Amino acid sequence: MRKYLSEILKRKDLLIYLVKSGLKAENRNSYLGYFWWLLDPLLNVVVYYFLVGIVLGRGGEDFAVFLVIGLVPWRWINTTINTSAKSITKYSSIINQVNLPKSIFPLSFTFTQLFNFIFGLVVVGIFLIAFQVMPGWQIVYLPIIIVVQLLFLITVSLFLGYITVFVRDIDNVLTHTVRVFFYASPIIWEGGRLPDEYSWIVDINPIAIIINSYRDIIMYHQSPDFLGLSIIGIVSIVLGGYMLYHYSRNEHKIIKAL
Repeated sequence: MRKYLSEILKRKDLLIYLVKSGLKAENRNSYLGYFWWLLDPLLNVVVYYFLVGIVLGRGGEDFAVFLVIGLVPWRWINTTINTSAKSITKYSSIINQVNLPKSIFPLSFTFTQLFNFIFGLVVVGIFLIAFQVMPGWQIVYLPIIIVVQLLFLITVSLFLGYITVFVRDIDNVLTHTVRVFFYASPIIWEGGRLPDEYSWIVDINPIAIIINSYRDIIMYHQSPDFLGLSIIGIVSIVLGGYMLYHYSRNEHKIIKAL
């Protein structure tokens, strides 16, 4: 395991290159280029605000801010899950020719989407200014929530990148699975609106805990759910470490499957 981790560190230049190339490739052929990093989350908010706030008549004061704080972290989750599942199979030609840690590829996709998320935070800032919502001192907890979400997504991406090599149908199932998590998490609706018998969905849902933590520190001037975040972080570290160990012991199987 120690040897495997040192090998990943030796290949950090490749990891950086993959992140940079991933960022360039996303909007390479678009007319607006990198401006889409800001425009895409903005359009997401407009669409759901029209659907929920206007058509369905739901939402209350500062609902646009509520939406953008939910949709920007969700976008990081959604894109990371969908792209990391294909991360190893996408680079199968390189993997078959060069001996390197295969976990680098799902890791690179996760960090690529982290940079997109940072640009999404700019959109959140624009909405806060436009609707005159001022965060309190609790905003200092923002890096902690980002790190917990990053650890969570690294673990998920390592698992999906590996399992998709052997079960290609996972990629097709993910679209529906991600959609279930979207509607089961308080991204476009408030968790308190659930009937009491379904409130446990939010209590144990890691995505809900992360999303609510962002809203707590940005909108509601409250401290985040430290217990929930701690559990997510610790479990992610343990499972992520196990996945790296599993990669180190089974990478020859990946080459055979490709």
